[in-house]
Amino acid sequence: MMIFKGSGVALATPFTENGIAYDTLEKLVEFQIKNGTDALIACGTTGEPATMTDDEQRSVIECVVKASAGRVPVIAGVGGNNTAHVISCAKTAQAVGADGLLAVTPYYNKCTNAGLIAHFNALADATDLPIIIYNVPSRTGVNICASVYEKLCCHDRIAGIKEASGNISQVVETARLTRGKATLYSGNDDQVVPLLSLGGSGVISVLANIMPKYMHNMVMNYLNGKTKEACEMQLEINPLVCALFSEVNPIPVKTALRMMGFDMGPLRLPLTEMGDNTYENLLTQMRHFGLCD
Repeated sequence: MMIFKGSGVALATPFTENGIAYDTLEKLVEFQIKNGTDALIACGTTGEPATMTDDEQRSVIECVVKASAGRVPVIAGVGGNNTAHVISCAKTAQAVGADGLLAVTPYYNKCTNAGLIAHFNALADATDLPIIIYNVPSRTGVNICASVYEKLCCHDRIAGIKEASGNISQVVETARLTRGKATLYSGNDDQVVPLLSLGGSGVISVLANIMPKYMHNMVMNYLNGKTKEACEMQLEINPLVCALFSEVNPIPVKTALRMMGFDMGPLRLPLTEMGDNTYENLLTQMRHFGLCD
């Protein structure tokens, strides 16, 4: 079951001093849909769910679902290191209308390969929604190897893989063992075309927050046989991608959205504002691509 093909945006969440800036969130959703984004991911890493209450997460997902009004799929981030809590979040996301789930590997307490399989299967057994497994070992300290993916993708509701390990050799073997069983998405904006070349169907992107049309077009160029154009776009955008990850995500991308005029409000501790040098480099790249004055 393919949830989407193309560019899915890992939406940043706009905050107020006391909660969620829903008006701005609705504007972000409209900006994304008008510029070709193929799926909306609410409460993924870029959305800062780690510093949200359960009620805030539910309300953000519900707001995105209502604002999108069925025009594109909405995928809810529900990952965590407490399987029972992840299942509870998944049921809530389904109840408010999400079309799919994004679930990161359990972090901090970690687990064995057997634990990974048991965790994701328990989630898949507890929901009717298709699930994208999210592998980002640089954040979680847990890596999903290709043989574990192969076992997980035997479950009917495990529909996709978001690969952000950065290990191309591992991704090649994952693609080999899971082809025909799950949809492969890039989780790194600097490796979209390489993953598409291995049979991937798209990206779950941070960059798409500020350049949704560009990311959609890059993926579709590749999928439609315009591989040279897609490769050129991947290379052209790399300096901006580097600037967006010069500090911990989502600090730079929320700063970039502010530069574009979106009222993103404050970052929540422990995240802090960008340093002067990284800020100036980001501003230079934003201006180079005509994204701000």
